Amino acid sequence: MLSIKKTDISHKRKKTVRIIERVFEAIRKGVRQLLNFNQLRTFHQAAKSLNFTVAGKALFVSQPAVTAQIKLFERFCGLTLFKKKGRSIYLTDEGKTIFKYTSKIFKLEQDLMKTIYDLQKIKQGCLRIGTTKTYARHLMPILLTPFHKSFPGVTIELNEGSSLEMSENMLDFRNSVAIVPKVDDNPRIHFIPLVQEEVVLIAAPDYHLTKRDEISFEELVGEPIVMKEIGSGTRKLVEECFGNKKEKLSIIAETSNMEFIKELVKQGEGISFLVKTAVKREITEGTLVAIPVKNRRLCLDVCIAHLRDYHLPMATQAFLDFLQPIIQVNEPLQDIDAFLAKITSKK
Repeated sequence: MLSIKKTDISHKRKKTVRIIERVFEAIRKGVRQLLNFNQLRTFHQAAKSLNFTVAGKALFVSQPAVTAQIKLFERFCGLTLFKKKGRSIYLTDEGKTIFKYTSKIFKLEQDLMKTIYDLQKIKQGCLRIGTTKTYARHLMPILLTPFHKSFPGVTIELNEGSSLEMSENMLDFRNSVAIVPKVDDNPRIHFIPLVQEEVVLIAAPDYHLTKRDEISFEELVGEPIVMKEIGSGTRKLVEECFGNKKEKLSIIAETSNMEFIKELVKQGEGISFLVKTAVKREITEGTLVAIPVKNRRLCLDVCIAHLRDYHLPMATQAFLDFLQPIIQVNEPLQDIDAFLAKITSKK
């Protein structure tokens, strides 16, 4: 039978107690590493006024309470921070050094409180908005200029890309809102129709199709086409119009660069489909021609998009509220030209 001496038990018990004491001492030291913000604020007020009674009034506590907090803070620091001469108190050299830091800390606190207030009142903030290159040029300045006048403290961060890219950028919070044609259904994104944009078939003035009064999609199969990039609302609409014949399209180039598309078409390399806004000037000048499509008017619904079930940044919500009066609820969407004319007339 195993026998254990009492002295062994006593030794082990003492060893265990010592270990526990060391653990608690380590915890106590660890806790002491954390500043007590109440003590810090009390020290700062006392150091600023060099009067514990005045400091107490500023903090809405009694003078003895200030004295107690100062003693606790000095014990925490292991330093003497105040010295007394007669009825007056002064900061020690160590106290002056710490006061430099508390002055910075509480200045930052004031700045933080002002920032919080400004964010609440939308005097600060960032509107991260995505759109296509065409609408960045033609639509966004008209929408954003009056918004910025109403909220001059809000920084506008405008991102450009395909409709699909700008929608997907909201999913990882790179954009908080987008104004784009709806390309894909996503249950996480809410689309609010804003305006309608016509898409036109364009060609060079001397291109052989321009002699036709109108042309069908079936007749365009085999024609060289300069196509918008994948993810573009225009491209999705055109491919839907071609249906099962889209695999037979003769795409000679695909790009997001609108100017490149127009130049290729002007040189007679092929035809293209673009939103009318992007080619209005060229059509007016006669450098490009719009060819009517038989029995079909191509239109894109340009939408305001934002995440569902997500607390929007206050600047974004302010932008949506700003647009609310011009959103056509339960009404046919306005053509973008009429929409822009209406917005401009209200300035």
